[in-house]
Amino acid sequence: MISPVERGVYLASRSPRRRELLAQVGVRFHLLLFRSRPGEDPDVDEDALPNEAPDVYVLRLARSKAEAGWRRMLQRNLPHAPVLAADTTVTIDGAILGKPADRTEAATMLERLSGRSHEVLTAVALKHDDWIETALSRSEVRFKTLGAQEIAQYTGTGECDDKAGAYAIQGRAARFVAELRGSYSGVMGLPLFETGDLLDKLQSARR
Repeated sequence: MISPVERGVYLASRSPRRRELLAQVGVRFHLLLFRSRPGEDPDVDEDALPNEAPDVYVLRLARSKAEAGWRRMLQRNLPHAPVLAADTTVTIDGAILGKPADRTEAATMLERLSGRSHEVLTAVALKHDDWIETALSRSEVRFKTLGAQEIAQYTGTGECDDKAGAYAIQGRAARFVAELRGSYSGVMGLPLFETGDLLDKLQSARR
């Protein structure tokens, strides 16, 4: 009997980095993109709740994205397969630094991270039928001190757009990282150890 995991998973994410990481470890996947229409509510509201802790926030979003993906799969009458989703946030001083609204906000975020350590949290969720599990990756990243011109040059490249904390560790921002403790793939957006562990748990549960 072929397990659900061996058939492949649906990736409920638009992130090309998550696709690259899954392909890197040989996980078969199909994209399950959320289509938004004018006037239509988003599948998942990504606003943090009042006084919500960063770890609770990313775990809640990852789970919500997996559940929304499963509903979309059913609505589109697609073949059943596990749905994988993830969410990443940067946190410093207890504050959540999500995706910047514009490059001015991106520059403000980078100024805040300059010369300091911050935490990157990535939660992963995997759903199949009534089974759902989540996992959390925590990494500590320390930036060198960034000058105003360096920040302006970086935000000008556009790499900060649509990135939690306004940077991509796998891109030009790699020059900013003085130290990393934790999961490089987790900082990229999909911690491969935790993802593999969830896939193994589902395979064991379905035997």
